[in-house]
Amino acid sequence: MEHEYFEVDVFATTPFSGNPLAVVANAGELDTQQMQSIAAWINFSETSFLLPPTESSADYRVRIFTPFEELPFAGHPTLGSARAWRSLGIEPHKHGRIVQECALGLVTIQEEAIRNDEGVKQKIFSFATPELLKSGPLSPDELASACDALNISSDEVIDHGWGDNGPGWKILQLRDATAVKQLKPKSQQQEKVGVVGTYDGQGSAYEVRAFMFGLEDPVTGSLNGSVAQFMRERGHVPDTYTASQGSQLGRNGIIHVFDDGKEIWIGGSVHIRVAGKLTS
Repeated sequence: MEHEYFEVDVFATTPFSGNPLAVVANAGELDTQQMQSIAAWINFSETSFLLPPTESSADYRVRIFTPFEELPFAGHPTLGSARAWRSLGIEPHKHGRIVQECALGLVTIQEEAIRNDEGVKQKIFSFATPELLKSGPLSPDELASACDALNISSDEVIDHGWGDNGPGWKILQLRDATAVKQLKPKSQQQEKVGVVGTYDGQGSAYEVRAFMFGLEDPVTGSLNGSVAQFMRERGHVPDTYTASQGSQLGRNGIIHVFDDGKEIWIGGSVHIRVAGKLTS
């Protein structure tokens, strides 16, 4: 079988500065094992597969795989999948709003034009952050395990909590962005930990880093969604702000966050860098 295939640069500020995603379209005839094998072969942090929806209100269905497992939801695959789906020339049921079906449920995505710091208009895709599957503070053992993975003391943690909207993030807030940038986690750690620290002055509000399976993720939509819920609940940030992620990996991802009073939207630029065919 031949499938439309895309490699998408999500949250990028310049070419190849975001988080790459592989998208396989017309994947309805692939079974779970085939999808997992393709994702392991491509070996990106995530590969998504576009399928016909089973919900009448959804525009399409997506299944999201790491090289090791399937995820019920993930942020940069949501935005990258929406961008790839739109490139197929399909219009959403609702003008300006895309409804994605995934294992977590229905996720709303919007396309909009915003002005960057230089006043130039750019299109971004944003998703409405799903409700958390798990929240509340980490237990002492959970906090100790996360700190051990990151090679830090629990005394360096300002606040902490679960931010599980699918991948299962533990969130640690450190004293500032510099402390986040200076982290040197253990290479073999298997925790899924998101770390956030604030900037002083102008520019991005946060520096964010994400660690899982012994690796660091360049720019992470699901984590930034749960971090926004975590920090908004504590009154630490305004309705609209940006976060930076990926600097320690040579990336320059920018995440746009907007709380409209009902939903927290997580958005960024999304660019298709590779388009072609995949044969399965």
